[in-house]
Amino acid sequence: QVQLVESGGGLVQAGGSLRISCAGSGRNFGTDIMGWFRQAPGRERELVARIRWSADTTAYADSVKGRFAISRDNAKNTMYLQMNSLKPEDTGIYYCAHCRSLLCTSAQSYDSWGQGTQVTVSS
Repeated sequence: QVQLVESGGGLVQAGGSLRISCAGSGRNFGTDIMGWFRQAPGRERELVARIRWSADTTAYADSVKGRFAISRDNAKNTMYLQMNSLKPEDTGIYYCAHCRSLLCTSAQSYDSWGQGTQVTVSS
């Protein structure tokens, strides 16, 4: 059973930076894909970034490309999302998740989720 715990959210001004973390347990992530999602009030959960654990290959939503960076630390079994040049539209609850399939482009492909961490960007 994969357990994921996010931390590091908070309030930041537009243009600022924030790094959030996701500590994993219960599984060796090996070649798995892990992702960061966000959900704003009244909107669907959106895949922001994903990473293949073993190869360290990454992919990003167009809305965050060039501003966000996903990474992982094998020794700590922890994934990170560095968020720079934050905008008010980046506000939402950020979730980390584990993908159970080879195609990891939507929430339906992810089977384990953290509890979420709130990120609020003020204008």
